[in-house]
Amino acid sequence: LQLPADLTKMHLTDNPHPQVTHVPSSQSGCSIASDSGSSSLSDIYQATESEMGDVDLTGLPEAPVDSEDEEEEEDEDIDRTSDPLLGRDVVRECLEKEPADKTDDDIEQLLEFMHQLPAFANMTMSVRRELCSVMIFEVVEQAGAIILEDGQELDSWYVILNGTVEISYPDGKSESLCMGNSFGITPSLEKQYMNGVVRTKVDDCQFVCIAQQDYWRILNHVEKNTHKVEEEGEIVMVKEHRELDRSGTRKGHIVIKATPERLIMHLIEEHSIVDPTYIEDFLLTYRTFLTSPLEVGNKLLEWFTVDSLRDKVTRVVLLWVNNHFNDFEGDPAMTRFLEEFEKNLEDTKMKGHLRLLNIACAAKAKWRQITLQKPSRDSPLFFSLLGGSDKGFGIFVETVEVGSKAAEAGLKRGDQV
Repeated sequence: LQLPADLTKMHLTDNPHPQVTHVPSSQSGCSIASDSGSSSLSDIYQATESEMGDVDLTGLPEAPVDSEDEEEEEDEDIDRTSDPLLGRDVVRECLEKEPADKTDDDIEQLLEFMHQLPAFANMTMSVRRELCSVMIFEVVEQAGAIILEDGQELDSWYVILNGTVEISYPDGKSESLCMGNSFGITPSLEKQYMNGVVRTKVDDCQFVCIAQQDYWRILNHVEKNTHKVEEEGEIVMVKEHRELDRSGTRKGHIVIKATPERLIMHLIEEHSIVDPTYIEDFLLTYRTFLTSPLEVGNKLLEWFTVDSLRDKVTRVVLLWVNNHFNDFEGDPAMTRFLEEFEKNLEDTKMKGHLRLLNIACAAKAKWRQITLQKPSRDSPLFFSLLGGSDKGFGIFVETVEVGSKAAEAGLKRGDQV
């Protein structure tokens, strides 16, 4: 499958279930695919149990899987999906419809295309959806055509979808705007006038236009539709009210921005029906706003001592281990966090959760080879072992001396030899 030459055609979506592969630079071997919406406690048990052993496929009869016709059809499907121009054609069909004729599918197509444009970058998903439902498509075929005169009363907000326009200001300065840029009114009902002349620089310039009344209404509605959480006079979290279906049964507030401390705290708070994957999303993205995972780990250990929060904290850790085990395996400090958390589960006699944790760690851990050189046969090993045939279970590393050659080589407590 050939990726598009223009990587800007590949855009992220607001889908809360992205598939991400994360491999730290210090980690060798296989990577772990993380599905932020797939894991619950029962899923962890089933998924990790199935990973404990390889599937033996020997002895199964061989049979043809795909016919040549099916392969040709698949090739055609790949060609169609990898053609960015075809995607643009679908978007144009949706744009050319009157706002009243646009279906939910049309709006979703427009939403996926529009959210990659700079003009829509700082808007929430619900605002972009509302704007997509009222936007009108316009095409100016000739270069040099004047779109807005200096001093002309403005009645729309314009976003460029194709081509380039130039704004010539009265003081002699000029500015070029290209795909994704916007011009026109600000979100206000007051009369506004154009400062400068807007003209096309190339043929086939395409725009979407949103009327002043609609633009003001949608952006003004955002303020009424958001809930701001303040602490000591400062806004620490902003939530947006959303409805996921027209019946009104699935509605609630979803976090759209917050301080890092408040985002961590929200892990153990009640999540609304419209934000059920908050924990998974947080664990997938925390690297972008936290300097160390221990900021989360230390808070979880602190909250574990509170009886009412213990189950919630345990769920967060189990999801973390199952979805992003590299965070622990490649970081000695996080390995120590996991050991302390395991001890807490033992002390509080949470045997069911402890078993889930052990299964997840055993299934997610990767084989590795460690070379430890001794200056002489009598030199100490700096680690101790536990188990063996007389104990009835495997051989495990029980302790590793901190700062020793064994620790530097990567040997860790819990390793099975």
